[in-house]
Amino acid sequence: MICILLVAGHGTVLETQIKNDDTGLYSHLAGVPKALLPGNGGKKILDFWWEAVNMRQLFTEVYLVTNADKFKYYERWATANDFPLENVVNDGSTTLEDRLGAVADLELAIRSRKLQDDVMVIAGDMLCADQNFDIAQVIRFFRSEPGELIIYYELEESEKSSSRGNVEVCRETHRITRFLEKPHEGLTASRLASVVFYCIQRETLTQLSDFLKLQTRATDRSFGRFWEWLINEKQLDVFGMKLPTGFQLIGQVGLSDYTRWLSHYSTKQQDASSKPITCRSFARVGLMGNPSDGFNGKTIAMSICNFWAEVTLLESQTLVLLPHPLNDPTEFGSLQDLFCISRKEGYLGGLRLLQATCKKFYQFCSKQGLALTKQNFTLKYDTNIPRQVVRNRPRRNAIVSATLKCLMKFYNITDDDLPKSIRANFILNVETEELFITAGLQDRVVQVYEGLVYMDFSKKLMEEQGYGSYLSLDMGGLPPFWLAYLSDPSDSGRIHSNIRLRWLNGASSNSGLAFSSGLSVTEGCDPYTNRVPHRSVYTDECLGPGNLKMVQLAKQFGSAVKLPGSGGAVVGLCLDEARLVEMRQAFQEAGCVFCIIAPYDPSAGGRR
Repeated sequence: MICILLVAGHGTVLETQIKNDDTGLYSHLAGVPKALLPGNGGKKILDFWWEAVNMRQLFTEVYLVTNADKFKYYERWATANDFPLENVVNDGSTTLEDRLGAVADLELAIRSRKLQDDVMVIAGDMLCADQNFDIAQVIRFFRSEPGELIIYYELEESEKSSSRGNVEVCRETHRITRFLEKPHEGLTASRLASVVFYCIQRETLTQLSDFLKLQTRATDRSFGRFWEWLINEKQLDVFGMKLPTGFQLIGQVGLSDYTRWLSHYSTKQQDASSKPITCRSFARVGLMGNPSDGFNGKTIAMSICNFWAEVTLLESQTLVLLPHPLNDPTEFGSLQDLFCISRKEGYLGGLRLLQATCKKFYQFCSKQGLALTKQNFTLKYDTNIPRQVVRNRPRRNAIVSATLKCLMKFYNITDDDLPKSIRANFILNVETEELFITAGLQDRVVQVYEGLVYMDFSKKLMEEQGYGSYLSLDMGGLPPFWLAYLSDPSDSGRIHSNIRLRWLNGASSNSGLAFSSGLSVTEGCDPYTNRVPHRSVYTDECLGPGNLKMVQLAKQFGSAVKLPGSGGAVVGLCLDEARLVEMRQAFQEAGCVFCIIAPYDPSAGGRR
């Protein structure tokens, strides 16, 4: 592939204002072309782009197209930066009035150098919020789609849609359905702006000369007009890839625009690199229908403040995953100590979850057309979710969920880029596809939506859209729930036993909970009664004596009770405060841990 950096623009407005500036702060920049002005951190804007594309494994050649007026500046820059002088193309123009136009400059480079390969085109005078992004990721996405590629970004609040070329993008196919060059306000609802950063197939390069024959004025030879013609009129397949960063200094801008955006981007970059990002995901309790998420049923579950996993991300020189001192032990007091810890805690801590989430995140973004900056970070995690609460499942998915939140914030991935419904699937796929762990969607949905959530996993919904129907419920007036768990619970896999195999074979239970339609909220799984639907389906042997003991103990005090997950814990409801105190003592004397549930309400900012 060949890369062409375009720097042939005549920045007359900016250059004139710098020359006439009375402060003297910019006198050393008089006559300097836009691309050689300082960018973030004082480095020249063009230097950022040259560093990004100066990779022989990606590009056979890199060319620079400039004008006659500024040619000597770029010739000197090329000499100082080990850029081949023979690859600096002079378009011959000396003023704004006799400029060729951006498309004509690109066509000149291709025609004069007889280029016959796919081309990446970048405007070398673009001031970018963070130019250290992964060019290789862009090329891979371009190779995966059967058409041209346009890079776009989401306009900041202060930017007007009419100042940029706007694109409308199909979320599923990433195809650009419409291109509008600096549209009037109200003409499109899109806030996605195209920039001069494209990949064009060599077969399409012949379209450049066809377009230029139709345009006689340089003002009409912009890339915006070219893409309008190519997409809207010629209806060629053009795809879009989003960069989660901002772009400025395109076209005729003034000194105030340059200094304002330079300050804005520099401040954002400093804040992002110095401030750690900490995200927390909460454990959940299943109130109705558990575990219907695995059987095309309906459930209601709630996130709780009592137990959580927290992940902290801080920008760093290299990518580092820090082991947890308790959950990822690598040093032991003795062989006996290793034996005891391994027998109780198992072998797999949270470090693999961080690694799998990062790997899956990069893979997802690449596939979905989301280019990431080449920033590194250090990740560490902490959790207070006991292994005793439904064994290791709540810890596992909460760590993955919190890690994903951090990555989205760090790379500026929005809810539009990764919607909540898809996010829950992403978390599940980290476990099932990367770590080969059997799991369901319910926990992940609750951790993404948070609060009290109704979920319908009907077969039709799951097959048609790939996820269920999720509804956040009002948490006002919730009764007091309690949670008790064993100090040494049964294994999750044992609890699930052969139920899924029986369900797949079309079996049904004697209690009327038909496997063919899925265990569901509407089929009697009610925490406000003393029924335990799991029992008739999973059998006493699968549930184990510990779970049954906790259920019977709660019933002795008239408390509604059910299993909130796979096993090892029970959730209950007791409206009598006096009996609640007595029940707590009874559970504690029976060797269980007992706590009052603190629901997490996202609409109220936390604890309900």
